Amino acid sequence: MKKHEEIEFIGQDKPIKKLKKNNKVLAKDKNSKKPDKHNTKKEKNSNKMLIIIPLIILIVGGAIGVYLYSNTTETAITLKKYFQCISNKDYDGAYQYVTTETTKEEFVSRLKNIYEGIEASDISIKVATNSSILNKESEEQDDINVTYTTSMKTSAGELSFINSATFKLVENQYKIKWNSSIIYPDLQDNQKIRVSAIKSERGTIYDRNGNIIAKEGKAYQVGLVPGKMNETTDVKKIAELLQIKQTTIEQSLKESYVTNDTFVPIKKISREEQELKAELLKIKGIMISDIKVRVYPYKEATSILTGYVQENDGKSGIEYAFNDKLKGHDGEEIYITDDDGRKIKTIIKRDVKNGEDIHLTIDVQTQNKLYEQFKDDEGTSVAINYNTGEIVAMVSTPSYNANDFSLGISEEKWESLKNDKRKPLYSRYLATYTPGSTFKPIVGAIGINNNYFSATDDFGASGTKWQNDKSWKNLYVTTLEKYSEPANLENALVYSDNIYFAKAAIKIGKENLKRNLDNIGFNEKIEFAQEIAQSTYGKIDSEPALANSGYGQNEIMVNPIHMASIYSAFANGGNMVKPYIILDDKNKTKYWKESVISEETANTIKNDLIQVVERGTAKDCKIEGKTIAGKTGTAEIKASQDDKDGEEIGWFNAFDEDGLLVISLIENAKSKSGSHYVVNKIRTIFE
Repeated sequence: MKKHEEIEFIGQDKPIKKLKKNNKVLAKDKNSKKPDKHNTKKEKNSNKMLIIIPLIILIVGGAIGVYLYSNTTETAITLKKYFQCISNKDYDGAYQYVTTETTKEEFVSRLKNIYEGIEASDISIKVATNSSILNKESEEQDDINVTYTTSMKTSAGELSFINSATFKLVENQYKIKWNSSIIYPDLQDNQKIRVSAIKSERGTIYDRNGNIIAKEGKAYQVGLVPGKMNETTDVKKIAELLQIKQTTIEQSLKESYVTNDTFVPIKKISREEQELKAELLKIKGIMISDIKVRVYPYKEATSILTGYVQENDGKSGIEYAFNDKLKGHDGEEIYITDDDGRKIKTIIKRDVKNGEDIHLTIDVQTQNKLYEQFKDDEGTSVAINYNTGEIVAMVSTPSYNANDFSLGISEEKWESLKNDKRKPLYSRYLATYTPGSTFKPIVGAIGINNNYFSATDDFGASGTKWQNDKSWKNLYVTTLEKYSEPANLENALVYSDNIYFAKAAIKIGKENLKRNLDNIGFNEKIEFAQEIAQSTYGKIDSEPALANSGYGQNEIMVNPIHMASIYSAFANGGNMVKPYIILDDKNKTKYWKESVISEETANTIKNDLIQVVERGTAKDCKIEGKTIAGKTGTAEIKASQDDKDGEEIGWFNAFDEDGLLVISLIENAKSKSGSHYVVNKIRTIFE
């Protein structure tokens, strides 16, 4: 590179520039002597030289510039191609761009272990503009140094650093003189890159009274140490005790990482299983250690509500809905170590952030009571504070034990849960159901609130079978009970008169009914922690369809949480509360829809529903010294009017004077005396 040095020196020769300046001065100086011819000739020759030299400099300098530009551009392209291969995990392809004494197998293995170990992605480089030919001795005269910035995503976060690569001309092609510093500037070939994770603590889920519903806890990790096993070690017995396949244990013992001293984990068990632990420890080679797991103290009673966690990610329920808040994030450090594993330098570090705790509006005692009442049924119950909108219980049955997932659910048990026709994994309170007679107070409220009829209007006795006119042909509305009292709103609710509400719907009219249902949230998404199915009224395209809709049949579908909000309007003067499940420290009333009915209408419906409990279909819920309002409902799911084998859904909606409102239903109610079965169950909640 001596020529290069010389060129730069000549190009900056100050005496030459000074000479140019003196030449101009001589031409202008009036006092200067006239030069002789000899000197003039010399000056002319000198001027010619002054012209020629810059030209030479320009030509040579330009050539050098072209040479430098051409080669640095080539190397930059090569570098980008190399890192493109790395980004695509094509480590074999990357090898073609390097020159190294490292074998291809060693090269590929090192890159794969490091880049995939740190979960590198979106790898990109930016080549600096100041790259140049190296000023080194003869054997490296053609080497080029390229400075660049590497950026990538890693498991510990965004990583960016400045690096440089030296290129060597090999068979007319520039290749990277590769060593481990190409991966990271401070990394030597005899060193390793390690990743250390610090597990975050998942947030705790509390009920409204501070009872723990889900927390980080401990379980037992059962494992085998091959070197401590002997001929008497009964793998078959271990499999039977742990309720897993023998082949599962045998396969674990054959894993490549296993040595005589290795602890081979087999299965986690609850710390409650002390007898099982004692039995296992009698077997040679068994070791049991503590391990952190997610714990659900109330088991089946709260499992559908909370959901479950796998690998610190919520998979359902509250755990899923608030996963980002509960999870936090693990801490992680990526660092360089020597051969002995000693830390040399930290490359990047992300601090651990523990998850946040969540306080639910749930009262776990009410939750547990409702679960115990219905644990053998297919159904759901929602309990709400009708003054505030706070959900105090949300139960779906049958249920499962979320602890099974924490401990590592077996494939057999998982398949059993998935394929169970009773749907133990299903959050029924998020679904919609045909409401049956529990819809009647809603229709009654719409009717009297909008003056389509009055509460005292007598619609007349129609027996147990009715149609509006002959245009209905063979379609009839039927009801179960005759009564001699006037067919007004109160008695129609007390005796659950289908015919009265069929007539009421016709008086209201199809479009008016739809509009008023829309006003109370039908066909509307409810803002809630979990996705709630929208209540709908379907097609009301004929008078018989309108009549059937009046008593909660036809295509009327209502979500239980939405039903709780509607009924809250009967309890608190016409305002529908907004249901919520995260405890509000301010404890302010939150309305979803205000004044959907007048206070007068709300009180009329409430008083009529009190009579339903006092002397009507819900009298089994009557409690001495306590005022309870409620409405039963038996929804029929039939293929036709003559279908005798259709499914029945039994409902009971009730509220007291203390702010508690319960919506409850069971499927397959026909064999369980319909809604009356539910009434008796709910009575215990109000006692």
